[in-house]
Amino acid sequence: MMTGRGIGDSEVAGGLARHIPVLVRPVIEHLDIHRGGLYIDGTYGAGGYARAILAAADCKVLALDRDQSAVANAGGLVEEMGGRLTVAESRFSALDEVAAGFGITAVDGVVLDLGVSSMQLDQAERGFSFRLDGPLDMRMEAQGPSAADVVAAASERTLADIIFLLGEERHSRGVARAIVKARDAAPIRTTGELAEIVSRVVRARPGDIHPATRTFQALRLYVNDELGELARGLTAAERVLKPGGRLVVVSFHSLEDRMVKMFLAARAGSRMGSRHLPQATPPPASFSILTRRPVGPDAAETETNPRARSAKLRAAERTAAPADTSDHPSLPRLPALADVLRRG
Repeated sequence: MMTGRGIGDSEVAGGLARHIPVLVRPVIEHLDIHRGGLYIDGTYGAGGYARAILAAADCKVLALDRDQSAVANAGGLVEEMGGRLTVAESRFSALDEVAAGFGITAVDGVVLDLGVSSMQLDQAERGFSFRLDGPLDMRMEAQGPSAADVVAAASERTLADIIFLLGEERHSRGVARAIVKARDAAPIRTTGELAEIVSRVVRARPGDIHPATRTFQALRLYVNDELGELARGLTAAERVLKPGGRLVVVSFHSLEDRMVKMFLAARAGSRMGSRHLPQATPPPASFSILTRRPVGPDAAETETNPRARSAKLRAAERTAAPADTSDHPSLPRLPALADVLRRG
């Protein structure tokens, strides 16, 4: 599904919250937007970044979102922008391929806002939130296996690995054991049921995050292959950015931020070799890092938008060197979703 016109022409964590785009000002500053530029917003959502980019200069934006509802709701902004905005339904891992479909071979900037949106959390039927009882779904796209499918089929060991590696939950074995025991008695079909099961194992002190936060995060990341998408999206952005183009990534937890940090360090020529092996000549740096430390929200933004508390922004500028063809950033070692459903 695609909404918009003009770009392909030769002229080219758990509660209710109103969606407010995070770190908008530093995103716009680091993209270095200019008149006549072409930018990709890889996670359109409610259009916050796309609107801000288009307001910053007389430029164009190709926006992507894997969520059909986000694309369907984009029509008003597309119409308002009069041909400067195109919105396409796609994962951002294919952003260079989508751009090529519009006749675009290089862009001036790419921005990725990772994680789940407030709109998705606010819809109980989407099954992302442990605070709203609904079907245990968590899919960003209306297809493929759901979180309920994983909870029903995965072995106790696989569940523990998913919850530990993707949720960084230290009680992962206990949570997995409780899930298996509960599902033996009756299927776990709703977010409320799963949250209650986890809460029996993970005890939270006053002021702590909800006991189910890390387990829900882990299942969501796994069901949607979010870390794999991030790895592929970073290399896709590397391929499509022109020399001097900017990459800006906003992440919300340590796994994502660590991947972005390692990717940029490697692409900027900061690879660490082994002292026991001959030193290979590294390829030319394809990125120059602009943020030696991640940029976070100021106190005013945190007060008005609690979702921004954990946000971290990293940015880099593309050099003239060819895109690196080495492997994606390393990912946690977990079985493929299809294998889990087949073998348990």
